[in-house]
Amino acid sequence: MSEAPWPPGTATGIGSLPGTDPLEAARIVLGELPDLPHLPELPARGVGADLIGRTAALLVDLPVEVVPSGYRVAARPGHDHRRALDLMERDLDALEEAVERGGTRPARVKIQLAGPWTLTAGVELPRGHRVLTDAGAVREFAESLAEGVAAHVAAVTRRTGAPVVVQLDEPTLPAVLAGSLPTPSGYGTVPAVPEPEARTLLSRTVDAVRDATGQPVLVHCCAPRPPVALFRAAGVDGIAFDATLLDQAPTALWDELGEAWDAGVVLLLGLVPGTDPASPLALRAAAEPALRMTDRLGFNRRLLGERAVPTPRCGLAGATPAWARRALSLVRDLGRAFVEPPEDW
Repeated sequence: MSEAPWPPGTATGIGSLPGTDPLEAARIVLGELPDLPHLPELPARGVGADLIGRTAALLVDLPVEVVPSGYRVAARPGHDHRRALDLMERDLDALEEAVERGGTRPARVKIQLAGPWTLTAGVELPRGHRVLTDAGAVREFAESLAEGVAAHVAAVTRRTGAPVVVQLDEPTLPAVLAGSLPTPSGYGTVPAVPEPEARTLLSRTVDAVRDATGQPVLVHCCAPRPPVALFRAAGVDGIAFDATLLDQAPTALWDELGEAWDAGVVLLLGLVPGTDPASPLALRAAAEPALRMTDRLGFNRRLLGERAVPTPRCGLAGATPAWARRALSLVRDLGRAFVEPPEDW
């Protein structure tokens, strides 16, 4: 992607916010992040409001239910499935109402869903094993996810009048690649998925999502070692990660980031804590990891304004309401400062 469709200095959120009021969450996001607001996730509402539950609710002809160990494929849609759909519908109602009250249609809206590997690692087959362990089931889930995302995108556009940018969350992908996910017994681990296989499935999903939206497709992974090269090879347009962890990153990750940024991939830089910090966070201190990254990679700092998007380090579900609002305000101010840096930068 040579040029992002949003203006220079844009900031956005990762997804989750504290609390249980979707209208208040939507109002905050639209107010603090006007260039790329996102559909808030409120996992404090419980079952069906978390990343896996929300995404599974969108699957076509693959109902999921809740069992003691988590989410499991069900024979038919039941209470858990209906609850998750109802929560999503309330979120869309709230976003639509907040847009109408604000009087201005956003230029675009971002939504967040589990990517195919995190989804299939987080849902069980009827016999208790992860969907991830069955190649046929993985393909079926990926196809169902693509179909469900297309319908969801259409619904968001209908409600807001805005094009939709999809962020695929893949927090579990590093463990999938490493073969470190536990089996149902807890005594073993699920075999690692080969990187070419992981890349191919993710690439198909990215292509399907892009076809449905006509917009850039983002992927988010706040693990210490996100698979940046795999994401780039899968064709994503933007990569969201925790930029404050880069000082401990291996040289290989730095190389992958430099190559991706140079190739036109947008870097969504997690710079602001997802929970209340022990002391006040100044704008310059929040920006420091981004400035160090740019300098070490040998790029002009102007690229931060052109091809970087500041975000919180991860979701804000564990923050106080006051810090969640402050965090979004900070990333908005960071975006502006990337375009017009203060003199002391």
